[in-house]
Amino acid sequence: MSLWPEHIAGFTTHARRGAIRNAFRYGVDYVLIDPRAKSGPILFSRNRFNLFSVRDRDHGGTRGRGQGIAWAEGVFGRAGLDTGTIDILLLTQPGFLGYVFNPVSFWLAMEGDVLRAVIAEVNNTFGDRHSYLCYRDGFAPIGPDTPLEARKIFHVSPFQDVAGGYRFNFDIRPDRITIRIAHENGSEGVIATLGGPRCALSNRSILRAAMRRPLGALRTIALIYWQALILKLKGAVYRGRPAPPEQEVS
Repeated sequence: MSLWPEHIAGFTTHARRGAIRNAFRYGVDYVLIDPRAKSGPILFSRNRFNLFSVRDRDHGGTRGRGQGIAWAEGVFGRAGLDTGTIDILLLTQPGFLGYVFNPVSFWLAMEGDVLRAVIAEVNNTFGDRHSYLCYRDGFAPIGPDTPLEARKIFHVSPFQDVAGGYRFNFDIRPDRITIRIAHENGSEGVIATLGGPRCALSNRSILRAAMRRPLGALRTIALIYWQALILKLKGAVYRGRPAPPEQEVS
């Protein structure tokens, strides 16, 4: 499979539950790529500088020293998925003028239009990364109403405990992508969503995104710190960064 890069110009929402509530909704730009393909519009590059870019070293394995699709194939293969029968796609925020920060990217194991497994590659603002491997027994098809659960073991927000678990829902359609992640920890937790239509990535769509949401990934991290300030002013308790988990994938 060789997928022309796609542009998901959509929205992300976060809603915090519990004693201190907070919610926001922001526009966001993701790309969906075939990690083996090298072609794309002039303003998008693989493994080199451009207005929009995706570099293998930023994905798959140790943060900043990633191995790209070879890493994802290894993770899926060790879990028992026959990687010879699937296509692996990467859904991620592209770098903007070389700057990269991704709260979460997704490696999608597709058999045609059927989703078989997902690696959710999570980064925090402290330089750490952990990935959650999600699949059903026997790698049965994953539909929008198929919740996949994982125990939270990675520190993401300094205003949340490393406790409880995640419930993932993936709705991957030919024309649209919708992802829902619920962190549940008793009466506390956060519900986050990402969604938008699938369209061809073009020079025009890249320029439109650059004007509509200037600075790309740099804007993302600025908004993260802005929301952290809001939570602090609301009285949320700051938790220090614990040591990241020893295992790379859970």
